[in-house]
Amino acid sequence: MASRSRRSPSRRFLPPDPRVEEPYRLTPRIALRVGVLGMVALAAFAVLFLRLWALQVLSGPKYLRAAQSNQLRTVRVPAPRGPILDRTGKVLVTNVAGNAVQIWPHDLPRRGRYAELKRLSEIVHVPVESIVRQIAERADDPLTPVTVKHSVHPDQVMYLSEHQAEFPGVEIAQSYLRRYRYQSLAAHLLGYVTEVSKDQLEQRSLADLRPGDEIGQAGVEATYDGYLRGTPGLAKLRVDSLGRPQSDLVLSQQPEAGYRLRLTIDLQLQQAAERALRLGIRAAQGEGAWAANAGAVIAMDPNDGAVLAMASWPKYKPSVYVGRIDPKKLAPLVDNAAAEAKNFPAQNRAIDGTYPPGSTFKPVTALAALQEHVITPYGSLPCTGSYTVYRPDGSVAQTFKNWDTGVNQPMALPTALAASCDTYFYDVGYSFYKLPPDRGHPLQEWATRLGFGSRTGIDIGPEAAGLLPTPEWRLRTFTRETDPKHWQEDRLWKPGDSIQLAIGQKDLLVTPLQMARLYSLIANGGRLVTPHLLLAVEQAGSTGSRPRVLRSYAQGSSRPSGVDPYALSVVRQGLLDATHQSYGTSVGVFGNFPVSIAGKTGTAEKVRDLDGYPRPFDQAWWCGYGPSDDPKLVVCALIENGGHGGTAAAPVALRVFEKYFGRRASSTSPVSSD
Repeated sequence: MASRSRRSPSRRFLPPDPRVEEPYRLTPRIALRVGVLGMVALAAFAVLFLRLWALQVLSGPKYLRAAQSNQLRTVRVPAPRGPILDRTGKVLVTNVAGNAVQIWPHDLPRRGRYAELKRLSEIVHVPVESIVRQIAERADDPLTPVTVKHSVHPDQVMYLSEHQAEFPGVEIAQSYLRRYRYQSLAAHLLGYVTEVSKDQLEQRSLADLRPGDEIGQAGVEATYDGYLRGTPGLAKLRVDSLGRPQSDLVLSQQPEAGYRLRLTIDLQLQQAAERALRLGIRAAQGEGAWAANAGAVIAMDPNDGAVLAMASWPKYKPSVYVGRIDPKKLAPLVDNAAAEAKNFPAQNRAIDGTYPPGSTFKPVTALAALQEHVITPYGSLPCTGSYTVYRPDGSVAQTFKNWDTGVNQPMALPTALAASCDTYFYDVGYSFYKLPPDRGHPLQEWATRLGFGSRTGIDIGPEAAGLLPTPEWRLRTFTRETDPKHWQEDRLWKPGDSIQLAIGQKDLLVTPLQMARLYSLIANGGRLVTPHLLLAVEQAGSTGSRPRVLRSYAQGSSRPSGVDPYALSVVRQGLLDATHQSYGTSVGVFGNFPVSIAGKTGTAEKVRDLDGYPRPFDQAWWCGYGPSDDPKLVVCALIENGGHGGTAAAPVALRVFEKYFGRRASSTSPVSSD
């Protein structure tokens, strides 16, 4: 036993080294813990695996159907545009509810897409090419619906609703359609509404718009679109995977209707002006002016510039842009060739047509001559059948004829205005030409003060500025490049330029609105008013309450012209004599009207290209105001190619005055006028 106790230790183990940490030993207790933890982890993974298998395999179809039937879509709800009223509250433009066919490009099937669109085009009568083009234009925005057609017929709506499963991505949406209650009445000043264009969407001022939104494109619809448009609402709609609605729209944000617009226009006066213009054109044709085919009438308050009527002929119906658009009816408004064939019905000749004013411009010459002391009010100048300008060597340079070739008597300014003596004003024009260079161009300077050569600032457009010719203008216009054969001669300002400018002829071009503004200045004592159509922007009140005015026209938007009151009184006397003295050019029209009217005729020659070659035609004018002692209304009438102002335009203006004052002329008689 002693020998066994002295036996050396086993060689399998080395003696412990104090410099090395003893390795971790797996004890039975630790092994148990590791085993338990492994079982727990294995159980957890088993549970997750079984749950995932149950979701994907056992309940997969159920949840797929639920996901497909629970897609939410945010839909913009259009806001109704505000109505447009006349000054008395009569509704000119309002809305009607309609149905529109829309396509959600994102929901169209990948296969059979073109076949579906082609079938849809056959149902709604819209070319499939047009539908495809609209979708392509929205390629970068597949979640915004494309409106295929507004104002869809109820039968088409019913068919699409009954066959909804056959047209994935197609839906019927409610829309608001603009209704112009009096069809073509006041079309040019009201304007129209269409879908916003791609170029307009890029404008910073229209950043809140989206493709498919509609905005005003002309007239007051465009100028005051920000007030009329309103704010669209938002709604939630649950759809299936094919885009078919599975629930009703649930509004999350109510649309806010646009404000209503009250205009300065008087409905009855507007109707009278348009009717008078049509009758005047027919009368001119009956008098031998076969080319009379267009015109314009302006009726305006001379004290604040409020436009009470604005008529232009030919005209159009703004409703051609609403609902089911007919390309043939739309062509004269968008295609140059078709527009020319119909004599440009979209042009508002009252503010965008330019014409030589003829003798209606003579008050400008008279005021300028009085202000510059070129003439005296009652000093006489000869009124003869012609006026001759001589060269320094005594030879005849040019002879200008008077419209009345048989007259031969001296006249003072009021009489010359009333009789519209051309040779009197030829003499005045030549006197302006002979002024020394240091005097500048006083006739043109006063014409500028009186509003010519620039836009009036009316709150619709487009508006033409016209043309006020000056020596500097001729130098800029006639150059070697623009007039290679005659530029050295044509660029010179000659005596004939001043002489013809004095009677409103040759290069001078004005708009009917500019002329109405001039006669308003004469009527109100020398203030140049700014014409306007807006009377107020209103928010409709609750039932029985008055509307709240959000914006009203700032009264007194005018500036002084600097014309001497005495000079104005002399011109006003001449205009009154023109309608009441035996030698007046429109006494036969206004002489027996119960209200005292003052005004001036004009017959202006303008070269027009008709029948394939240019030829001169007479533009018929009449401009004036009444009552003469306390003016309330200015009327300016123009008939293109209408002949003499006294026979064609003056009767048109008379009918407007008759409607405004509620009085009729006891009789009219033929007139002898320029």
